[in-house]
Amino acid sequence: MRTPHTGTSRRTLLVLAGAALVAGPLVAVQAATASPAALDDPAKKEIAMKLVSSAENSSLDWKAQYKYIEDIGDGRGYTAGIIGFCSGTHDMLELVELYARRKPGNVLAKYLPALREVDGSDSHDGLDPGFPADWRRAAQDTAFQQAQNDERDRVYFDPAVRQGKSDGIGALGQFTYYDAIVMHGDGGDSTSFGSIRRRALAKARTPAQGGDEVTYLNAFLDARVWAMKQEEAHSDTSRVDTAQRVFVRRRNLNLDTPLDWKVYGDSYHIG
Repeated sequence: MRTPHTGTSRRTLLVLAGAALVAGPLVAVQAATASPAALDDPAKKEIAMKLVSSAENSSLDWKAQYKYIEDIGDGRGYTAGIIGFCSGTHDMLELVELYARRKPGNVLAKYLPALREVDGSDSHDGLDPGFPADWRRAAQDTAFQQAQNDERDRVYFDPAVRQGKSDGIGALGQFTYYDAIVMHGDGGDSTSFGSIRRRALAKARTPAQGGDEVTYLNAFLDARVWAMKQEEAHSDTSRVDTAQRVFVRRRNLNLDTPLDWKVYGDSYHIG
């Protein structure tokens, strides 16, 4: 269960779910260089899930979060599930729509009209009082768990990995992209993932463009911290400062274990 940190992260309102990354022209990775480790390797992906869960849920047990749901008071309505799907940011609606297509008449299907009405707001109209309990009931269904996995991958994980591979960055860099999309989405505003990446590109070249990977990642994290500080709910930047920066300083570009980091003052370890 998520702890009430003031810096609990949430993505920007009205995420353009599934939208193509709009961060400028892609440059092919130079074939002459060795392929870096990719975050979609199953072992690396498991690490990524734990890293995000440490920041989003103060726990490495990301699979325990299928049932998580609460309103954390950040203006996004209900926040729930393994990646913090929000009733106010469209991704929860798309998740429940997917679940309804796969399993018509499920316990959450009756809330679809209300979810469509509250999309883009923090309202609970039509959701209270039964929605949280029904979410937890649905989370016991492997079909709903799989729907959460699939929407996480479609909207957040897969686009981050694709862009990271195009930019020639390894598993760590791909993770920095993934974590940024989870928090900020990839809409058109100045704090979206695409805008963060453009700010980084104004300061450094990607490895695919002939740049140094560590230099580029530091530029990206600088831009990410700027974006986080634009919103009070994101003002605690420890998920960058005492986690991702630590791995960059150690030049652990493949996210090799063991990993030690802190988020919101709490220490974590993956052996």
